[in-house]
Amino acid sequence: MSAADRVHDLRTGFTGSFWVANILELFERLAFYGSKAILAVYLVEKLGLGLTGSTLVGLYGFAVFFLPTFAGPLVDRYGFRRSLIACFSIFSLGYFAIGLAGLPMGRMFVASVGVTPYIIGALLLTAIGGSLIKPCIVGTVARTTTSETKSLGYSIYYTLVNLGGALGPVLGLQVREGLGIEYVLVMSAMTSLLNLLGTILFFREPEQTASTEAPRTLAQVIKDMGLVFTNVRFMGFLVIFSGFWIMFWQIFYGLPFYVRDVLHYPRFELIETVDAWAIILLTVPVTALMKKVRPILAMASGFAMASFGWLLIGAVPTLSATVAGIAIFAVGEAMQAPRFYEYVADLAPKDQVGTYMGFAFLPVAIGALVAGYLSGFLVEHFLKQSHRPGLMWFTLAAIGGVSTLLMLLYDRFVAPHKAAA
Repeated sequence: MSAADRVHDLRTGFTGSFWVANILELFERLAFYGSKAILAVYLVEKLGLGLTGSTLVGLYGFAVFFLPTFAGPLVDRYGFRRSLIACFSIFSLGYFAIGLAGLPMGRMFVASVGVTPYIIGALLLTAIGGSLIKPCIVGTVARTTTSETKSLGYSIYYTLVNLGGALGPVLGLQVREGLGIEYVLVMSAMTSLLNLLGTILFFREPEQTASTEAPRTLAQVIKDMGLVFTNVRFMGFLVIFSGFWIMFWQIFYGLPFYVRDVLHYPRFELIETVDAWAIILLTVPVTALMKKVRPILAMASGFAMASFGWLLIGAVPTLSATVAGIAIFAVGEAMQAPRFYEYVADLAPKDQVGTYMGFAFLPVAIGALVAGYLSGFLVEHFLKQSHRPGLMWFTLAAIGGVSTLLMLLYDRFVAPHKAAA
């Protein structure tokens, strides 16, 4: 194939299903992060759940990022189109159910059930919908790209994911200020409903490459997961890495209270978008700079940089310092994120790469779970009781520092030689 043909393929080599899937992902992320931006404040204050609300936010995040491990076989069995229809149907119901608890029309019903059990059910329902989206969209990108267009295809996918993450809170802010915080969840429900209609009208099942391997059953997935859990070295690495995500989720769990109550800036959603915008701008150049650094050292360096971001926020309680601190955190994220997946793939036995890569979301889930409980403690103890908000961020910086040290010790004493080479 000539160079001109290759350029032509890069321009026109994506099918309609590729573009439809990525547009659906853009709006799904818009709905997810739009609701995520206000969820902690909504549960803690609007519904009056206090510390319980912070814990439930963490449980929700854990479920959203852990359940996709089990969703793959279901998606393979029923296909991407049917799975996406189920996903957006569940999302529409789930987001609306969460918002219903804050709407006048739903208060009597929610009170009869009990606010806490009702919200737990609504959050779990929404998380089940979220478990289906990743295998469908990533799988569609894989099926609808060639060896020449795959890299560009995934770049488009990750850019749109972050763009949705940046635009969602901004749109949520407009809805919260114009209608009320509970209507942000209604916005996410309506966006999911539009995605459902878009899937029905425009998405077509991409062709599947012929394979001699039989699709894995759920029982096989659980069996393979059991084998991975017995790999103490790998699980130890994932637990250490979850320290980064404990820091990350505070952007949505603890930061809104700090920005609003300490910095007296009510539009906290705008500050939450700094990380996403910085990632969009920085990932490519930072990845290029870190290309020759060993993955484990790139990750440790990213941890240290991210920790410094929180240290700056704690030391200088101003809005500009907070924006700068989150931007520094994003630099740390860009330093380590691409190398993490490279390292996980390198750790995996050749016949279990898929299973190991499925565990790549486990640190995200663990981080969300711990961060939910931690944010409630930090906000209640340092922000409201002792009025020493800087200690919130020093605590996160300390978690990042310990994670950095543990990662270096892991590299020195535990990491397999081939991964470090």
